[in-house]
This record gives sequence, C-alpha cells and structure tokens, in this order.
Amino acid sequence: MKRSDDSEREKRRKRRRLLQELGDQRIPFLSPSDPGFQQLWESSYSGLALRPSSALPQSLHERVQSALFTLRRRGCLLRDLVRVRDRDVFTSVSRALLGQPGCTYRYLDTRLFAIPWHSKEVEESGQANTVACCDPDLSDACRALWELNSFFCQDIQHARAGDRDCKHREGKESKNREIEREIQEQPKEEVKVSICGKEQGEERKKEDEEMEKEEEEGDLDTGQGCSHSVSSPPHKPPPGPISFNITLLNYMDPTSMSQLKEEPYYGMGKMAVGWHHDENLVPLSPVAVYSYSCPSEKDTVEGDTTKAGTTGKGGEVAPVGETSGAGPSGSGAEGGDQGEGDSGEGESGEGESSTATGSGDAGEAADAGEAGNGERACWRVGLKVAWDIHTPGLTLPLQSGDCYYMTDDLNRTHQHCVLAGDTARFSSTHRVAQCSAGTLDYIKKRCTEALANLHMDPETGVKSLRSLQPVTLQNCEEIHNEVEFEWLRQYWFQGRRFARFCCWWSAPMEQLEKNWRQMEVMTQLLLGVVEDESTVQENRRDMAETLLTALSDRQQHRQTWRDR
Repeated sequence: MKRSDDSEREKRRKRRRLLQELGDQRIPFLSPSDPGFQQLWESSYSGLALRPSSALPQSLHERVQSALFTLRRRGCLLRDLVRVRDRDVFTSVSRALLGQPGCTYRYLDTRLFAIPWHSKEVEESGQANTVACCDPDLSDACRALWELNSFFCQDIQHARAGDRDCKHREGKESKNREIEREIQEQPKEEVKVSICGKEQGEERKKEDEEMEKEEEEGDLDTGQGCSHSVSSPPHKPPPGPISFNITLLNYMDPTSMSQLKEEPYYGMGKMAVGWHHDENLVPLSPVAVYSYSCPSEKDTVEGDTTKAGTTGKGGEVAPVGETSGAGPSGSGAEGGDQGEGDSGEGESGEGESSTATGSGDAGEAADAGEAGNGERACWRVGLKVAWDIHTPGLTLPLQSGDCYYMTDDLNRTHQHCVLAGDTARFSSTHRVAQCSAGTLDYIKKRCTEALANLHMDPETGVKSLRSLQPVTLQNCEEIHNEVEFEWLRQYWFQGRRFARFCCWWSAPMEQLEKNWRQMEVMTQLLLGVVEDESTVQENRRDMAETLLTALSDRQQHRQTWRDR
C-alpha cells in the first residue's frame, strides 16, 4: 500500500525537526546489562513480552527447527524483488510466506502467496488440494510451523493479560530480585547522553542524509510495511481469541553480506532490518516472533556440525538441543545468544560460556563492558518510541529459541529494528494480516461480480453486456484491473517461483487467467458499443469516459510492469 504524498511530507518534516533538536548527540539506550533496564521496559515498553526458549516444549523446538532447516535445504527461502521509489530492489533477507490456504501478504508493491500450512483441520476436512500440494517432507515442515502458530495463539493470551516474562530466567530469580532493588534506587537522571566526536559527527551527518531512504527501505528485510506516523487514533483490539493467519519466515546470514549499516540514532550496532512499524495488519493485533540462531548454509555444506548438532534424516542438520541435555538454547554454537530476559549480571553471552548456569558466578564476575560486547555478538531486537528522542531506546538480546510478542498498541506507537549478530538466523513472524482484499475467496467473488455482466446466447454463443450503466461498467473495469495487476502479474512475476515446491496456487491462478480473458472480451464489447453510432449520444459519452479512464489506468500499469 503506497503512502500518500501528505504523509510522506509529514514524515520528512518530523524527521528534520528531530534531527535538528538532536544535533550531534546520541540518544541513550539500555540493554539488560544497564541499570534501569527493567524499569524502562515496564514504563515505556510494556507492550513487549518475552517468552524464553524454556517456555516452549522441547519437542516443538525440535520440529520447528527441523522444519526451518528443511525449507532452507530445499531452497524454499527466496529473496523478493520489491519496489522502492520507482526502482526495483532485491531484499537482503530470504523468505517464504506460510499461512491459511488462500492467504496473501502485500508489501512494497509485492504480493506474497502463502504456502498453506497443513493443519489438522485441513487434513481432517479432506481438502485434497491442500493435502496433496506438497511432498511429504515439505508437508511435515509446514505442519510444524502450524503447530508453532497454534502455540502462539494460545500463549499470547497470557501476554495480553499481563503475564510478561520480562527478565526472569530459570535459576536466576533470587539474583534478579536483588538487581530490581538496585534499579529502584538508581535515579533515572543518571542515564547520560553520549556526545559524538568530530569524526563521529561527520559520519552521523552522512547517516542522517541516508536515513530517509533507510527508513523506507527498512522493510526490505522483513516484509513489513513502511514506517508511518502514529498520529492516527487507536482502534479497538480485535475481539475474542487471537488467530494468527500467516507467518513470514525470514533467513539472513550476516557473514554473506558485504555491508550492514550502523544504527545511526543510538549507536546500537549493525542493523539487519531498519526502523519500522509492521503494517497491513488488523489494528492493534499482536505479533509473535520465534528467533532461531543457527549455522550458516556454508557451514552446513562444509559439514561443520560438531557444534550445531548431529546429522538428521535427509542430510539436514539436527536442531540444537536434540543431542544435548541443555535444551534448544544450551549450545554455544548457536552464536552464544544471551537471553533477552536476563537482567544483565555481566554474562558475556559468548562462545561456550553462553549456556545459562544456576549459580551465575561467572556473570557476577564480568563487568558491564564485557556484557555489552557479548550482547552485540548475538541477534537483538531494538525498540524506540516513534518520533521521540527523549525516551531511551531498548535492546533485547535474543537467545536461540526465544520468542517475543508485540502486544497492545506497541506496534502503533513504537518502532523496532533488528540488530545483526555473528551467526545466521531464522525468524518466524506470526501476524493477523489484514486480508479483507487479499484472499483467493475475495478475488473469486470479485470475478463472479464482474462476469455477471457478461451474457452469452445459449443458441448462437454470441456474447453481450447485460448492463450499460456507467456504474456497472466502471466496477467491471476496476475488477478487470485488479485481477490483472494485483494478482496475475504479481503471481507470474514472482509468486510462481514457489510452484516447484507447492502447487496449491497453480489451478486457482489458471482459473483467474481464464476469468481475465473473459473480462478482456467485455472490454472489447464495451468498445464496440461506444463506437456504434446508433448508440444514444448521452449514454455513449458516459460510457466513453468510463472506458477511457479504465484503459488509461491499465496502459500506465502495463508500462510499469514492462519496465520491471
């Protein structure tokens, strides 16, 4: 969905004002190793909830991680070609969309077509198209991600009720309570803003010039809509239990990327994903994210599996935890990710020492600087209050297997980014996508609506238009354009790449193409009526204006697609 020129201008105006106010300063941010972290989380980021890896069943970890490896090994994770400022750009993240049968997700002029996850309901209902669309290997992978989605749908209710595991890890409750007391005694004013030096200031100036481009392109790595203003009034949260209808799988290997840009406002580190809000979602619906750090494809191909686990069936690498009693997050090979709920007692979170221990003596011995270095070695999620340079930012290290939820109005009032770690990473981002105009059922109904105006004589086979009312004709031509540019061209341009893995969309898109050809006939019939001099002059003029508008729009869109 494109943003209006007015919203673009307002966004630029806000950015200029904030940059002028900020000058050469860095905005402060807190991580788990900093005093006041927990207090800041509760006061300014309460919509963020953590589920550490231990909160998920071990068997679920194993199935999900095996599924992610299967999708990567089979080549199902692909980079998208998206449209940014009238130019095509490849995303740095490889991805695939899974979800309810017939769902799609649109971002940056690109529509993704969901590979259906194989739920029990679908299999029990005997929907042959869905059951047989993938081979057994991929079907098992899709079913595992549906199981993760089902877990999130139930577990998110606890987060909405305020049951947030903000920083507690197993075996550290007593130490966390001590840290909490220290935090309460720590004056908030002691958080200081660091001033950039001359060299940093010059670098910051260059970064600022690029940030307007950066924030618009921030979604290239996530499949999320672009940043938007938060001035719109809040909506009521969706009633009843949460039902995530899609998950966007992302895979990135920082070691294979030539450049990752520094986060420019806070100095948080290298960004894998720029600052953004998630868009195209049901208002105030939550987002659930499963994070899994893993060996890169190169490491896997070279057979370096001594740290990642054992070799499983089909030659894939078994998920961490299958052969270790430490569980899915207990291996240093996963990048040594520090748990995002840790209170930062000085653990480096790096290498072999990343496994959580009951005593935490090593963490107490390490200083805050070492903790910060360890946190930067793992993947982190960064958050900030949108258009606010006074509230400190927040970074959460993600241990492999951790999940986090964005609930309430956090996505509307805040922005988030993803900060790269040292290892490759999968993420499964579960959403309640706004699908009112993005499902197969929707576009099929639109086709039926348009084709209802086409009549064919049963004896002669001659076709004609039932109604020549301008409103009816305009609606038919709008549906004609929608089918061609929002569905057919999107699918044949990129969506059909997934047909070699899953054939679910093949037959529906063939039928859509047949419907489109019928709509082309309807346009020709309308043109014939307009050119017929026997047509009443007044009606002829109205029909000509309707046709001219539709054809001009169609020609413009076709030229854009030819250029692509």
